[in-house]
Amino acid sequence: MTRQAYDSDLTDDEWTLFEQKFNEIKSPRGRKPIIPRKELVNAILYRLRTGCQWRSLPHDLPDWNNVAKTYRRWIKNGYWEKVHDLLCRDVRKKNGREEEPSALIIDSQSVKADSWAENTGYDAGKKIKGIKRHLVVDVLGLLIGVVVHAADIQDRDGAKQLLLRVKDRLPRVELIWADGGYAGQLIEWVKRETSWELVIVKRTDDVHAFKVLPKRWIVERTFGWLMFWRIMNRHHERKHDTAEADMRVAMMKNMLGFLTKVHPSPISTAA
Repeated sequence: MTRQAYDSDLTDDEWTLFEQKFNEIKSPRGRKPIIPRKELVNAILYRLRTGCQWRSLPHDLPDWNNVAKTYRRWIKNGYWEKVHDLLCRDVRKKNGREEEPSALIIDSQSVKADSWAENTGYDAGKKIKGIKRHLVVDVLGLLIGVVVHAADIQDRDGAKQLLLRVKDRLPRVELIWADGGYAGQLIEWVKRETSWELVIVKRTDDVHAFKVLPKRWIVERTFGWLMFWRIMNRHHERKHDTAEADMRVAMMKNMLGFLTKVHPSPISTAA
């Protein structure tokens, strides 16, 4: 019996594209999955969209324990990151750009964490005890790199972790935009370690007034896209790499929607 579809489910076109990319990166060897792969992915997307616990997955979706174990296994094997990056290249090509970006925008977001989360801290500036999500995106707002770390780590130090993680796979990058929190010695460090130029976009207006800052709004929009997924409203994961995968999978679903439909913006904000 076919179950009733959830809003978070992949469409047929999205599944076809995902399966194509997944087959590109996964070895054909290995045992045949017990649960249909499409239903596994739909169960994972349901959890990300609703923010529910694994144990609270609806009964018409696959067994929560099998889904959770598969999710962790795919994280360790790098499947989510590889599929995400393949889709990212396709989105850039569809927007008339080179597959690899030449400019990036970096920023962080502090969020509260559940008590079982590992390596948390207190962000005195935001007055938040939890973790910090550090993103680097391209000019379309696509997720190029992410690292999750304790909230008490300064932006300049968190940026070093992130940039060292992504620098070797970004041969075309020459420029990074950032806000004033990244000013200082980090500019020279970026130049020395990556040969990129870090440009600080400063706020010159009244601090109490709102103004869209050049380039800075792009990464803020990406955080907005992620917050459409309820799992992102708080750090629920124990391990940081799981939280990083959550963001990649959410952006993966957004990109699948863009690549299989016609959207006025690089990525649909509704999916």
